[in-house]
Amino acid sequence: MDEPYTNERQIAELAVQRATILTKKIFNDSAKGTLSKADNSPVTIADFGAQALINHALQKNFPQDEIVAEEDTDTLREKAHLRNLVWDSVGDTRLEDQAAEELLGGPVGDQDQMLQAIAAGGSAGGPKGRLWVLDPVDGTKGFLRGGQYAVCLALIVDGEVQIGVLGCPNLPVDDTAPIPSTSASIVPEDDDVGVLFSATIGRGATSRALSRGSLTAPKGIQMKPVQDTAEATLCEGVEAGHSALDDHRAIAKRLGITKESVRIDSQAKYGSIARGAGDIYLRLPVKKGYQEKIWDHAAGDLIAREAGGSVTDAQGKRLDFSRGRTLADNSGVVASAREIHRHVLEAVSAVLDEKTKAG
Repeated sequence: MDEPYTNERQIAELAVQRATILTKKIFNDSAKGTLSKADNSPVTIADFGAQALINHALQKNFPQDEIVAEEDTDTLREKAHLRNLVWDSVGDTRLEDQAAEELLGGPVGDQDQMLQAIAAGGSAGGPKGRLWVLDPVDGTKGFLRGGQYAVCLALIVDGEVQIGVLGCPNLPVDDTAPIPSTSASIVPEDDDVGVLFSATIGRGATSRALSRGSLTAPKGIQMKPVQDTAEATLCEGVEAGHSALDDHRAIAKRLGITKESVRIDSQAKYGSIARGAGDIYLRLPVKKGYQEKIWDHAAGDLIAREAGGSVTDAQGKRLDFSRGRTLADNSGVVASAREIHRHVLEAVSAVLDEKTKAG
């Protein structure tokens, strides 16, 4: 029997891999002074450039599919200097393997084609049809620090995530290596750094080393078995503005966790727990009514679940990607090994209840 979505997954993996070539170059050019931060934020150029490259590949291969992506073209159409900087990066970025580049449909032809590709990400989403969901640079501050960020792409069909791909250029390839939390002035071209995670629904999750050409050999990944929550490691974001870190600490205390948390930006957290570099990922809202964007979770949600984890909101409901561009029916995100998920949710509920009573 043929594997489902084989072609879609290969295109998604190659498209994300090509986009990470661009993001790494932009960061290094900025760090070396080749790209002036006074002109425009390097992450802005990386966002637009990665979205152009990936959307172009999706349009070439799946022209009938819709795309939900974070960026639009209003700013680029107004600012010629920024548009030229983005084009300089997009026009120069190719996979070194010609066959792989041709699978993606080849390079973006010109600035008009670049703008058209970026603008293609304006779908409203919804419960029907095939929908690609893209976050071109997830973890803005991680990117700027030379820390962790991710290029994130998922395919949703009739409201259910079928494929998830995460390109994490600064994660160590070795599953057991410590995750660097410090920033880097220049990200090296290192065979030991840069991971591509991917998953297809019902077929498990894999990781492989990122490359500049064809895809490297994959290996299956699994969440680490955890029987006692006190032995777990919490994985959480760096920025207090993105999730309620005080609540996370209270939850960790209830679970008996004493290990220091792994704090990294972006959906790299999903990839990290999926391969056993952490056990619990929490992202609780900092303000009432906040709705998470679907591009911040779709790829990571599937990868963590296919690696043997459970992913729900704070109330224990599966994340619902069929409600448009946000997770309108969910509040917060809780991901963990399946065997401890109920205990984690109980701790989350207790902490949130106490917070509500305290006013």
